[in-house]
Amino acid sequence: MKKFFPKEVFDIKITIDYNMTEDSYEYRFILIKLDHSYTVRMGKILPKETFFNLPEEKRERVIEAAIEEFAAYPFHQARITAIADNAGIAKGSFYQYFEDKKDLYKYLIEIIVEKKLKYINQDMMVNREKYSFFELLREVYLSGIRFAKENSRLLPIGLMLVNDKELCREILGEYEDKSTDFFLLLLKQGRTEGAIDPTIDLILISKMLTSISYSLTDFVYEDGKLDLDDMEIIDQMLYIIENGIKKRR
Repeated sequence: MKKFFPKEVFDIKITIDYNMTEDSYEYRFILIKLDHSYTVRMGKILPKETFFNLPEEKRERVIEAAIEEFAAYPFHQARITAIADNAGIAKGSFYQYFEDKKDLYKYLIEIIVEKKLKYINQDMMVNREKYSFFELLREVYLSGIRFAKENSRLLPIGLMLVNDKELCREILGEYEDKSTDFFLLLLKQGRTEGAIDPTIDLILISKMLTSISYSLTDFVYEDGKLDLDDMEIIDQMLYIIENGIKKRR
């Protein structure tokens, strides 16, 4: 797998620290520059190395304190002091672990996204050939509903992020390529099984599906909650994707 190095990284001592296999996109490497350590994954700045050197119990306290604060206040109103106090650390120590509040926020969103992905039916992902394209697509959205029902304390974080359009584009924009690649994978399988029009541009459609997914968020979050009733909206969207908008005779 080709390793990712940010464009601005030159003349830097680099120590590779693989937490997973080299074939996995989740591998981590450490950049040491001007006496500052950063952990970079897929080009995103994450907590400093000092955070990962903390005992697991202390790292969890910091994350729990961040969840509590960001679930109670929008990003711009959330307080680093409150997070540090609730985590039982000094405010100065916070900056030994994170560059700033946004660094922590992005890391928390990544944790939430990774947790949400685990709610996708794993059999459907491992044995995709047993399911149709539209069954797989519906499962992607249904897994989001299951995640929301079982992780209600995280829902306010998502709701407030969606309501902050500029921040939402910045944060979730980092996941667009992953989302597009995922939809492209499903579309290729759908074409192989004969469910997808062989003349359409799959890359274009995968990008459209990603855009639709983000737009759909506004609808399902409109009532301030996410539940199984929102599957009606999702099913309408899936119907349009499968059948188009042209009136059939």
